Amino acid sequence: MTVDIDKTTGPADTPPAGPEAIKAIPVRHYGRYVTAVVALALLGSVIYAFSQGRINWGAIPDYFFNDRILGGVGNTLLLTVLSMAIGIVGGVLLAVMRLSRNPVTSSIAWFYIWFFRGTPVLVQLIVWFNLGLVFEYINLGPVYRDEWSDFMTPFLTALLGLGLNEAAYMAEICRAGLLAVDEGQTEAAHALGMSHAKTLRRIVIPQAMRVIVPPTGNEVINMLKTTSLVSVVQYSELLRVAQDIGQTSGAPAEMLFLAAAWYLLLTSVFSVGQYYLERYYARGSSRSLPPTPMQKIRANMFSFGRPKGGVA
Repeated sequence: MTVDIDKTTGPADTPPAGPEAIKAIPVRHYGRYVTAVVALALLGSVIYAFSQGRINWGAIPDYFFNDRILGGVGNTLLLTVLSMAIGIVGGVLLAVMRLSRNPVTSSIAWFYIWFFRGTPVLVQLIVWFNLGLVFEYINLGPVYRDEWSDFMTPFLTALLGLGLNEAAYMAEICRAGLLAVDEGQTEAAHALGMSHAKTLRRIVIPQAMRVIVPPTGNEVINMLKTTSLVSVVQYSELLRVAQDIGQTSGAPAEMLFLAAAWYLLLTSVFSVGQYYLERYYARGSSRSLPPTPMQKIRANMFSFGRPKGGVA
């Protein structure tokens, strides 16, 4: 016998309701607004104080592109480039010598770095300029012979003083870059039959550039400013020319501000070049390249509020 069971049917099955949408409310960063207002107020007060000072600001644009000033700028750039070239080449050689297993070679490199990093560059410039007290003549046999005072010109004094001093600092930078490369790279290259020199040139140094380039760019900018010290050895770079014009024109303070403006302009250009050089060598080490300056500016313009999608 069959029994019919009355089946009651309920409401049709419906999918469960999803979670309620979250209404995101951006977090208000009032401290950023206060900090920005305070910073702008301080900047405005400093600008106002300088505008009320007894400084003839009109003299700066009058002399900004003066032929003597432009000549001083050219001498500064020339001295910067040549000194850094000496420093980089000497730094690479000293770094390789420092890492050598030859105790004599490594000791010579260590002594060089110790001496030039331990004495102020201004003192080194003055010593080079006065070495005529020790060496009366420079005698290279049939090639060249002259009195030291005639041989050691202000330009040569500045070049040797800055370049040889920079080599000591570049040696430590290059040494850090070489040590940053895994030793397995060298071992693999030697296993393929590559010589030590070729391994350095083709394998180690290209990989070390990622570590070497950032501090080297900083050294270039520092060298540009350090060239102002060579005014003590009578070399006509930017600062000395500006001081000479200031004495003759009766505007010494104004010419110092002019020199500072040129240094700021040149260091800004060098900083942009350093950034793109670092970005170039970062291609193989990071998944995404760092943003360009314009991208940073656009991002910072909207940095006061929290990005869309944040929660309270």
